[in-house]
Amino acid sequence: MAKKTEKKRRAVIVGGVRTPFVRAFAEFIKMDAIDLGVAAVQGLLEQTQIPWNEVEGLYWGTVILPSGAPNVGREIALDIGLPPTTESMTVTRACASGLQAITSAVETIERGYADVMIAGGSDSTSNAELKLPQSLVHKAAPVAMSSKSGPMDYLKMLKSLSIKNDMLPRKPEIAERSTGQVMGEAAEEMAQRHSISREAQDEYAVTSHHRAAEAIASGRFKSEVLTVKTPSGKKVYADTIVRGDTSVKKMAKIRPAFARKGTVTAGNASTLTDGASAVLLMTEEKAKELGFKPLAAFKSWAYVGVDPADQLLLGPAIAMPKALDRAGLTLDDMDFVDIHEAFAAQVLAVVKMVESDAFAQERLGRTKAVGKIDRDKLNVHGGSVPLGHPFGATGARMVTTMANELAFSGKKHALLGICAAGGLAAGAVLEAV
Repeated sequence: MAKKTEKKRRAVIVGGVRTPFVRAFAEFIKMDAIDLGVAAVQGLLEQTQIPWNEVEGLYWGTVILPSGAPNVGREIALDIGLPPTTESMTVTRACASGLQAITSAVETIERGYADVMIAGGSDSTSNAELKLPQSLVHKAAPVAMSSKSGPMDYLKMLKSLSIKNDMLPRKPEIAERSTGQVMGEAAEEMAQRHSISREAQDEYAVTSHHRAAEAIASGRFKSEVLTVKTPSGKKVYADTIVRGDTSVKKMAKIRPAFARKGTVTAGNASTLTDGASAVLLMTEEKAKELGFKPLAAFKSWAYVGVDPADQLLLGPAIAMPKALDRAGLTLDDMDFVDIHEAFAAQVLAVVKMVESDAFAQERLGRTKAVGKIDRDKLNVHGGSVPLGHPFGATGARMVTTMANELAFSGKKHALLGICAAGGLAAGAVLEAV
């Protein structure tokens, strides 16, 4: 007699929320990545009404890690008051950190190691730590850490310090360690290589702003965006970067940011942002048991790396096709395509590569292009240019918005793509449940 086939476990997304995304050094200036994560997870727990003792793990993505408490996920779980037995960790994969946290939680559930997980990410550029020169550490640490050090030892050490070389803080590095190139320069390079004009970038950015503004005005983000009370008592209830009244004419007045005659500007690029996003995942059986209606599930995902010296941000053009192949689907099967907008130039370049026969042959081992991306399906509610980009939170924002969009629209599939520092990238396919 044949054995009964056991049904494969599937993790489903049953809810997702985020804080408003705000410009760095503004409303959330006194909230670090842990505080913002607490706000997002607390809001998720309250909105979903999931019994806290059901949550078995919390996986979190953060890029700017606080040196005093680098396991941000664990600190969030403890600060909220989740049971101390709640397994929790922090992952960092640059701008794909939030998505990595989520897919890691999906794997944990589908392997049978947990039934209910929370995953997401947060970042606070406002609270990035300024680094003191390492020479100061080398001179001061031996004295400070020695039990035999006395006043004269400290005085001698202080006299040896140079204000310029030893005492002035260093600003956080934003350049690629391997190439010295900053991401905006990489976007300029892609714009030139793929003949993407300033006007095309500005037009794309304006469209994204308008779509985000329409989503906010229509209430589309109402269930996703929390009201957050800051330490000063101010309530922040909406994204603050979106400009529904912007235009190509206004964009054209903004100066290039990375090259004197360049095309990438502060207007057609994402800005430094503070925020957090979180999603609730569980098995289909647990969702039924607890009375949750699943929104979507992951059909597939793919993480890739490319040479940072050769189009740092092209990764989604490789990761998205790989995710489609793993899902057994094509671009034509996708109802929505959501690509992280680090820069308008990068999105437009990735779209060109996905639609290019030459790129398919040279980089993907295909005979023809992956397909055409319908612009009406691309970033339908705007993206990181108008909404902002708290590095670790963007992946969870995209997953939440696309999961809700599939549920609201009755459509079937959404394709996600994220570029990341270091020549990393991610792609994922969501399917409605």
